[in-house]
Amino acid sequence: MSIRSALRAATAVCLITTCGAFADTITIATVNNGDMIRMQGLTDDFTAKTGHEVEWVTLEENVLRQRVTTDISTSGGAFDIMTIGMYETPIWAANGWLVSLDDLPAEYDVDDILPAMRGGLSHDGTLYAAPFYGESSMVMYRTDLMEAAGLEMPEAPTWEFIAEAARAMTDKDNEIYGICLRGKAGWGENAAFITATANSFGARWFDENWTPQFDTQPWADTLNFYIDLLNDAGPPGASTNGFNENLSLFQQGKCGMWIDATVAASFVTNPNDSTVADKVGFALAPDTGLGKRGNWLWAWALAIPAGTQNEAAAKEFIQWATSKEYIELVAEKEGWANVPPGARVSLYENPNYQEVPFAEMTLKSIQSADPLNPTVDPVPYVGVQFVAIPEFAGFATEVGQEFSAALAGQQTAEEALAKAQAITLDAMEAAGY
Repeated sequence: MSIRSALRAATAVCLITTCGAFADTITIATVNNGDMIRMQGLTDDFTAKTGHEVEWVTLEENVLRQRVTTDISTSGGAFDIMTIGMYETPIWAANGWLVSLDDLPAEYDVDDILPAMRGGLSHDGTLYAAPFYGESSMVMYRTDLMEAAGLEMPEAPTWEFIAEAARAMTDKDNEIYGICLRGKAGWGENAAFITATANSFGARWFDENWTPQFDTQPWADTLNFYIDLLNDAGPPGASTNGFNENLSLFQQGKCGMWIDATVAASFVTNPNDSTVADKVGFALAPDTGLGKRGNWLWAWALAIPAGTQNEAAAKEFIQWATSKEYIELVAEKEGWANVPPGARVSLYENPNYQEVPFAEMTLKSIQSADPLNPTVDPVPYVGVQFVAIPEFAGFATEVGQEFSAALAGQQTAEEALAKAQAITLDAMEAAGY
């Protein structure tokens, strides 16, 4: 084919699609969660509309965080789009590492993004990542096992009730465990869950002078409660279980309760995947009566690293994947229960979605999380299950490893907390706090 013929062919492609230039191939790094897997299966729709091809790099959550952080901080250029969250977005934007999304077209309707998500994915009032889905955390439980235990789940349970119910539902001889919780080490795995739990026990990472607080009684109460509960009513090997492992256990009917991301609701109620799909109820994350519930706030969002050679195509993908039209595409193919939740106001105003059994509880959970005032006592940081400072991911990963080791019985809760205090104190002193 001559050069002139090739140009004519490329122009013809652009005329029948929405592309404004030659078709590109973009590389996207994402997490191996179910909604992202579903998105990959629908990529042909994006290619048909734009001409752009997509290459996926799909990674386990801890690995994804490590890979994208290394790539963007070293200007590696491996990805055109990264799946990141509320922790990374404002920090990376402040460093000049992300492309602004302030020029998305009017029909995209940025104002339709839930305020909690838009705020967490912005820096100085500018959006730098678009939420693919948003989440808080809540209690998912087996209604049949709760009834058999002679108990009734309140809409807003206490940790005391959760502990009582978990022990009552446990039948280890039949591989039924009253509760499944994250134990796998990682700042976004067990450290996220335990931090959100600690908020409800009156604990905090730092006091107002940035002094670590792991040597306080609320932290001892939190970690001992968590370890004792999983030892009594959790599955074996809990220290290696993260989101996906606990999801699998719940779908197999082995968990009486699971406290985790609200986004899991569509997977535990999907009869194609879950053996207990018709026996699942939902409640707010627990509290201890101190005024804070143990739920977090997060969005898995799509962002463009500065320096990409495919910025225009990357923006087209983000517009496609986080749009109202994408939600309708998923609803058409998979049903309303399986659309990506927690990102858009219009979804929760849609009568079709209002009939989904977990929609209202998801929205209540998201709205009850307060990243500006996450703890019982005042703190100098923003973030519910994380502390929004650049150093957090590093030292929180180490702290998570100590918590996981304590859950595995390799050390006591007190030893883990002493190490957490030392790790965090050293990191903060080195950072100049």
